[in-house]
Amino acid sequence: MKWKKFTLTTTTAAVDLISSMFDEIGIEGIEIEDKIPLTEKETKGMFIDILPDLGPDDGVAKVSFYLDDDEDPGEILERVEQGLDELSVFVDLGARTISASETEDKDWINNWKQYFKPFTVDHILIKPTWEEVPEDQKDKLLIQIDPGTAFGTGMHETTQLCIRQLQKYVTGESRILDVGTGSGILGIAALKLGAAEVKATDLDENSIAAVKDNMDSNGISGEQFQVIQGNIIDDKEIQDWAGYECYDIAVANILADVIILLQKEIPVHIKRGGIFITSGIINMKEEAVLEAFAANSEMEVLEVTHQGEWVSVTARRK
Repeated sequence: MKWKKFTLTTTTAAVDLISSMFDEIGIEGIEIEDKIPLTEKETKGMFIDILPDLGPDDGVAKVSFYLDDDEDPGEILERVEQGLDELSVFVDLGARTISASETEDKDWINNWKQYFKPFTVDHILIKPTWEEVPEDQKDKLLIQIDPGTAFGTGMHETTQLCIRQLQKYVTGESRILDVGTGSGILGIAALKLGAAEVKATDLDENSIAAVKDNMDSNGISGEQFQVIQGNIIDDKEIQDWAGYECYDIAVANILADVIILLQKEIPVHIKRGGIFITSGIINMKEEAVLEAFAANSEMEVLEVTHQGEWVSVTARRK
């Protein structure tokens, strides 16, 4: 199906009023583009260290809406213009131009799947659940992943860095704490490598469902892999659920700024001599993360590894 897209160029000051006006005349699902910087609250939980440079906020906003290709836009556009006339008394509407274009209907939630193909990390084969095991890869250790809307296919450099570190340190006795588990790929990798047990946390409720689906796809039981929604940094209930001084390895593939906070909390959860594997660190943040570990008398950095512009820091509790 094709859709007609209409884009109103206006001002950021007018966006809220225009959104309300669109809603009143029956327009739903608008798209807003502007250069207003995201707040710390808005970026919390995003898997990005550096936001794109959009340039200074110029006060210009574009508000787009879509109509079915079969619909006659004449009446809707007339009501939009009437609504804009009324709003112009109260707020500067800027250019107030409306451009029209056409777009194809797409399944945005699932469209990315065409790019997720089986690949290997050393002797481990990671593949989406909907793909077959390649004939020449049947001797590999298999992990099947469908991340859903949670982060973590294994294709990202930071995930691969963590998997390689898990290969070095996981034994048959290892108990694992996976912070910010996403799709559960690192916890599943640890179990496939022989770990005894995984406990995992994540802020995103979508992660909990993704982990449970991926456990089923990999034949992993709820006794082996437990997951809970919450923030181990500041939630006492989550901290108590995780337990204290009981893990051989903690792993966190999140953000550099979050890792800086986590390195203060993780030592109380891992054993003396326990390992903390981290990634999600863009190379520009490497120094800040290393400085945080250096200032922590409970931790010593064992290894720093790189892949592309991403960094993994592995430390040990003293």
